Amino acid sequence: MAGGDDGGPTALRIMLGGHLRRMREAAGISRAEAGWQIRSSESKVSRMELGRVGFKERDVQDLLELYGLTDTRERDRLMDLARAANNPGWWSRYGDVMPAWFANYVGLEVAAKLIRTYEVLFVPGLLQTENYARAVVQLGKSYLPQEEIDQRVALRVTRQQILTRSNPLKLWVVIDEAVLHRPIGGRQAMAEQVEHLIKMAKLPNVTLQVMPFSSVGYPGAGGAFSILRFPEGDLPDVVYIEHAASALYLDKVEDLDEYAAIMDALSIAAAPVADTERLLLEALERLA
Repeated sequence: MAGGDDGGPTALRIMLGGHLRRMREAAGISRAEAGWQIRSSESKVSRMELGRVGFKERDVQDLLELYGLTDTRERDRLMDLARAANNPGWWSRYGDVMPAWFANYVGLEVAAKLIRTYEVLFVPGLLQTENYARAVVQLGKSYLPQEEIDQRVALRVTRQQILTRSNPLKLWVVIDEAVLHRPIGGRQAMAEQVEHLIKMAKLPNVTLQVMPFSSVGYPGAGGAFSILRFPEGDLPDVVYIEHAASALYLDKVEDLDEYAAIMDALSIAAAPVADTERLLLEALERLA
């Protein structure tokens, strides 16, 4: 079900891949040896351990045997995880209009319990109205067929259900004030968007701050980024940085520490949460 509470196959693949990597390393077995065991290559094992491919049950069984797992309950748990990781997420129906690198992000987004985001150009996708989302999708891509535009917008709107599901995502957003001055889709569409931000900011699981022009911000921030945190202890935090035709996924401890410090500094430099509604109302008045 779209916007459901399941962890999502992307997160499950990463969890299982992490388990397999730690077991292989504990057993002192190389990726090449593991690849031989499953009649494949070292690179295939690497992709499995990073959660970038699906898992054949036979491959997982063979690897667990190679790594010396004798605990029946743990073996059953990992095999159940392998089967669940192969189930397609609801977003797979949008595969025709969604590149693989973004499909991975949507899978992680569904599984996250907390996302902290900094945005300098647009309202973040999880807080966009349908009209604003349509205008963003069409920026520089007016040549796209109407059906594809509709699908891209539907994907963006459907993703937002994670904010209102039974176990909602906690979202903390810092947007630059310039976002509120950029009339994406025209003044009326932008006014609707600001009204939507006022409404969403009142949700108990959404925190919204504005980085006013009067603040110098934080010089190390650079461009937009998101930090995703997950409920499962086996899944590390991930920093997501999107580019025009690709994305970076950072999970090294030093990268996570740096971006967490940057996000903390941005939250301090931004206007207090108590000022958010006033700043949004002022933006709304300018659009009247």
